[in-house]
Amino acid sequence: MEAQMTTLSAAILLFLIMDPLGNIPLFLSLLKDVPPKRRRKVMVRELLIALGVLLVFLIGGQHILGLLQLKTDSISIAGGIVLFLIGIRMVFPPADGGGIFGKTGEGEPFIVPMAIPGVAGPSAMAALLLLTNSQPGRTADWAIALIGAWLATAVILLCSTYLFRWLGESVLTALERVMGMLLIALSVQMFLGGIAAYLHLAV
Repeated sequence: MEAQMTTLSAAILLFLIMDPLGNIPLFLSLLKDVPPKRRRKVMVRELLIALGVLLVFLIGGQHILGLLQLKTDSISIAGGIVLFLIGIRMVFPPADGGGIFGKTGEGEPFIVPMAIPGVAGPSAMAALLLLTNSQPGRTADWAIALIGAWLATAVILLCSTYLFRWLGESVLTALERVMGMLLIALSVQMFLGGIAAYLHLAV
């Protein structure tokens, strides 16, 4: 991450990674067999689980990297690659219609795939690890950014039924592809930042 990363830019990055618009069809398909009265409860539960997982990675990011003996440069490069792949799948979705995270299962979802990797995916975890280790003194700022991005994501997903009905699938798909292109640009910047840090170059 660049030194000038602000709380707002971090929140925007995390929001794009969580991809709430792209997750609307996934959430709706997973909840179609769940009784209507339980759908909102299930969604809130999964969103809270995702937030808890991401907070663990935010607070324990330095310890995780220390335990695995990983450098910030490696996380930046790996995070850029993962973001790039997810961005590509957002712009060019799979032909089988399985969505970004593959085909869905049956029954009431629990943790997988709504919470993980739907909201708390590997790219979001990698971004949080990178944020906390590039600027460890700003954990409170990153927590604010995470909670802000999560709240925006939660509001959109909780209103998914209405948004799908009002906007339609074509508009949501177009918005998701725009977000995918932005995510690709951010992933390239993250990848180049990791390469430059590893080679001690100025970019």
